[in-house]
Amino acid sequence: MREFDYRRADDVTGAVALLDADPDARYLGGGTNLVDLMKNGVEAPARLVDVRSLPLDRVETGDDGSVRIGATVTNSDLAAHPLIRDRYPALTQAVLAGASGQLRNMATVGGNLLQRTRCGYFTDITRPCNKREPGSGCPAVEGEHHNHAVLGASEHCVAVHPSDMGVALTAFDAVVSWRTADGAGEAPLTDFYLPVGDTPHRETVLPPGALITHVTLPPARVAARSRYRKVRERASYAFAIGSVAAALEVDDGVVRDARLALGAVASRPWRARLAERVLVGAPATAEYFVAAADAELAAARPLPHNGYKVTLLRNLVVAVLTELAEETSR
Repeated sequence: MREFDYRRADDVTGAVALLDADPDARYLGGGTNLVDLMKNGVEAPARLVDVRSLPLDRVETGDDGSVRIGATVTNSDLAAHPLIRDRYPALTQAVLAGASGQLRNMATVGGNLLQRTRCGYFTDITRPCNKREPGSGCPAVEGEHHNHAVLGASEHCVAVHPSDMGVALTAFDAVVSWRTADGAGEAPLTDFYLPVGDTPHRETVLPPGALITHVTLPPARVAARSRYRKVRERASYAFAIGSVAAALEVDDGVVRDARLALGAVASRPWRARLAERVLVGAPATAEYFVAAADAELAAARPLPHNGYKVTLLRNLVVAVLTELAEETSR
């Protein structure tokens, strides 16, 4: 591992100034992803700016009923918070499904959203990877890709985003806020991650040196009836091969509101807006749940060894929506 300088920031302005002074520095939250990448040689920052002591560790309610989550809130504290458990249960479920208790105690909300892909070619510095070295190629296209993207990929990168938390936040229209030396900025999570295109090394809209300060969840009555379901290759903690965050509001057998996002299918959490349009105003029946899933997955372009994901996600969407519809009708 390369030698590096370590600084602990006491306030947001100071943290941003430290990174602004050294473009080769990185923010350090829980370190559950960054430190691993440093050990592998994927990341080699000259300086780590520790942001765990910043006053960004609270979950608060806004005057409009929104919920504001500080960037240094740990995954454990987020999952256990009464506001999240009551208003956004799918978010609690997603966080609990994401990692062991030890990791949740360290990992932060801001860091979770910025974690890098777990593609084996990305983490192996002896192999080419367009995300790590632009223009070097994407060996996963012809190589090992059974858990790679079926939506929104390109010939330049077929890796998937690993966050469970991000899938639930995407379903509920979360907005990410940040600070730079030039001021504040924000973006909806659906726009926060950039499409792969021919620049997979550019992952987010964050300006250089930006520090995520908080994530805001707007009020959404439908979110109280929500669920997160994750499929993985082993029962212990593992990254998803497919996941769904869904919320459903049903009145007199008709879907009045629906939120749906998919995980482990693209380079970013995938908001299933086509499926939502099929659902809203339609009967809450298996027929329309299937139609909604098929509408969203019609754009899927699986590789030779990951076509199973299309069937898996179709069945998962239908199962979760059916459970929510049955629960709502009780």
